[in-house]
Amino acid sequence: MIRRLRVKFVVINMTIVALMLSAVFGLVYHFTRSDLEDKSIRMMESIARNPFQIGVPGEQSEQIRLPFFILQLGPGGELIASSGGYYDLSDQEFLHDLIVKALSAPKSIGVLKEYGLRYYRTNTHLTHSLVFADISSETAALRGLVRNCSLIAAVSFAVFLAVSIWLSGWAVRPVEEAWRQQRQFVADASHELKTPLTVIMTNAELLQSSGCEEEKRKQFSEGILTMSRQMRGLIEQMLDLARADSGQTEEAFATVDISRLIADGILPFEPVYFEHGLSLFSEIEEEIRVWGSEERLRQLLEILLDNACKYSVENGRVWVKLKRQGKSRCVLAVENEGAPISPEELRQLFKRFYRADSARSASGSYGLGLSIAERIVQLHKGKIKAESRGGINSFSVELTCL
Repeated sequence: MIRRLRVKFVVINMTIVALMLSAVFGLVYHFTRSDLEDKSIRMMESIARNPFQIGVPGEQSEQIRLPFFILQLGPGGELIASSGGYYDLSDQEFLHDLIVKALSAPKSIGVLKEYGLRYYRTNTHLTHSLVFADISSETAALRGLVRNCSLIAAVSFAVFLAVSIWLSGWAVRPVEEAWRQQRQFVADASHELKTPLTVIMTNAELLQSSGCEEEKRKQFSEGILTMSRQMRGLIEQMLDLARADSGQTEEAFATVDISRLIADGILPFEPVYFEHGLSLFSEIEEEIRVWGSEERLRQLLEILLDNACKYSVENGRVWVKLKRQGKSRCVLAVENEGAPISPEELRQLFKRFYRADSARSASGSYGLGLSIAERIVQLHKGKIKAESRGGINSFSVELTCL
């Protein structure tokens, strides 16, 4: 698919380039030809008005000067006189043929291609004047123009083709990355769902076996229920991310007292932390308000607190801090004492299904929490980052405050 997309990109680009080059060089050829023809005709008109005007060598003139000759004709079309220093006018048969063709032409100005001449015909009551100008230099100039334009077009086309091929890789890179992430997401989701499904199927098969004791049946039923709840939690998280990716989440934003929200949101976690032997501390600056979704911001806090609880060292400490930063920004930070996180792992933390400890899936951690947290922060036009130093792992969220 990506290859076909790149090919389409290159084909469309080169079609546009080909049309543009054709239009540009076509216009250049048209205007050049019209200009040469117009200058030649103006010269012939000037000669017809002043047939005996003699130019001075080195004289500056706006008109071009081409090889020409003049034929003066009588009332019956007979040749009376001829003049012009560029041609041998002794061949009467040749001149007679030119006269016949020029007089029989419907227009007073035209081209005799077989002779490489342009004619200009003027009539008076008694005589006719025919001015002939050589167009070989004009034809050669146009041929040279076509040759040069063709060469430039070929080189330009090759350059644009190379650039288009390079740009196609750059242009489809986001699509390629999204396609790769989608395939990885499907593979990871399938892997995560496979284990609980296997447990459910195994317990269901054991339930159907004959001679199963009541205590065992209860145990198998509890196993099925536990795995079903984990699957439901995973599917809900996946749907949450899918809605965020597709832009279907329409949150009702309002002014949120984030200081009060965080203070209230910490309370349900205190017994959980106590059960795990962890100490929870808070430093919350009062009266900080943001524009956002109260539900989503509470979910963000829960994700960060749950993550800190799971990845803290035994008997470790966790800090929740909220403070202003400058006039219009505030920072929410959740810090915990935990195992050091390498720079490489820090770059991976917000990827879907990534877990620093792969064994955490047994406790309901599927590596989607931080991805959802990142989406929530992006929804509020904020920034989230992870740091690890001195045995303290920190997740900080920067938001715009009112």
